[in-house]
Amino acid sequence: MAIHLTKESKILVQGMTGGEGMKHTRRMLAAGTNVVGGVNPRKAGRTVDFDERAVPVFGSVAEGMDATGADVTVVFVPPAFARYAVVEAADAGIGLAVVITEGIPVHDSVAFTDHARRKGTRVIGPNCPGLITPGQSNAGIIPADITKPGRIGLVSKSGTLTYQLMYELRDIGFSTCVGIGGDPVVGTTHIDCLAAFQDDPDTDLIVLIGEIGGDAEERAAAYVRDHVTKPVVGYIAGFTAPEGRTMGHAGAIVSGSSGTARAKQEALEAAGVRVGATPTETARQVLAVLNGEG
Repeated sequence: MAIHLTKESKILVQGMTGGEGMKHTRRMLAAGTNVVGGVNPRKAGRTVDFDERAVPVFGSVAEGMDATGADVTVVFVPPAFARYAVVEAADAGIGLAVVITEGIPVHDSVAFTDHARRKGTRVIGPNCPGLITPGQSNAGIIPADITKPGRIGLVSKSGTLTYQLMYELRDIGFSTCVGIGGDPVVGTTHIDCLAAFQDDPDTDLIVLIGEIGGDAEERAAAYVRDHVTKPVVGYIAGFTAPEGRTMGHAGAIVSGSSGTARAKQEALEAAGVRVGATPTETARQVLAVLNGEG
């Protein structure tokens, strides 16, 4: 099993005919992902050849869903049009929208995540690498060849740290890895993924990666304490960041103790989560837990 994405998932790519869409659609197909179509109203009716596989282009998400049975869309459209792309997908009834686009105005993210929630569409992102169920499907830009199927679930704000932990623990492997994005407003949170991994019988341990800024990790810690029985290992990026400054896409300015790396670490440890000092140390903590050490 896996969370949110399996080998049965049928994927549309909104913005497939653009530069990034073309590049990553080719990579998704190479990973075995069942990409069933692209969406571009100006190029509807055409097909695009990807290494001897022709992928049709539809004029709308609804048209693509009707023709293919697609249940996932990956959004590569520019920031100015991302809101409309997600709203269109949600109105069509798609189950999952993975929004890779970065630089989307917060107002737009608030609007489309709320709209999608009311329509019953799960949004992952924006400004995220997507998600991968190794050996089954890859929706987004996560490298497919750096790990293998296994029994670790990974949820992360950071794309690059997602990749690093996948590589560090490649010999054990992952059930699903989810990059939720680090923008101030995201459609899927750490808590959402913790709940899904808790319910997944093929996930034995959960890795949670956070960053300074906001209180998402503190809220996740409270959820772990109250609802998660599986072991959780964490890592927080940003211990060396100057106080009062948001680094990278941490999501919110640090104020007082709330949002600091230390406060997040303390909250997680109080909930029984082992927290590594570095990504490599975090991987060692995972191995220790799996080996029943301490």
